Amino acid sequence: MKQIKLILLTGLLLTGSHITLFAQQVLPEFVVLARNYKYLSSVDGDVGQPVRLLRQQAVSYDIKNSEIYQEDYDTYSISFYLPGGYILAAYDSKGALISTAEKYKNVALPEAITTAVAERYPNWGIANDTYLVNYKDGRATRILYKLVLQNGDKRLRVKLNPNGDFLD
Repeated sequence: MKQIKLILLTGLLLTGSHITLFAQQVLPEFVVLARNYKYLSSVDGDVGQPVRLLRQQAVSYDIKNSEIYQEDYDTYSISFYLPGGYILAAYDSKGALISTAEKYKNVALPEAITTAVAERYPNWGIANDTYLVNYKDGRATRILYKLVLQNGDKRLRVKLNPNGDFLD
């Protein structure tokens, strides 16, 4: 009887350990270099997955270990691309991110943007959107949403800031 209980207990323990192995989800690892925290804190917000992915690449890029690194240059321009957008990033000779120019097409819009458009243009739908970001170390980050609204055959272009305020 003791052997049966021991076998059942061993079987339950082994089965339980296998279940926890399959239930764990491994997230991709990326390194945020301490010198690039200003960039992330100034552009971080309610953005879609492609934007986050490109920003992770830009923040974790180590210029000193790249094949183009030479001690003679003061700045380096590196481009990061995805089908929906790109980042043109400038790094200093120490590897700190000093500026970016970002452009993304048809990204998931924040709730503030969609709410503002729905309130101001109730019968219009969003046909296209472009998300633009200009970051420069030491200056205010410029974030802009350019939308093309459509209502039947009519089209309208509008610009908004991240808070949902209309510009121009």
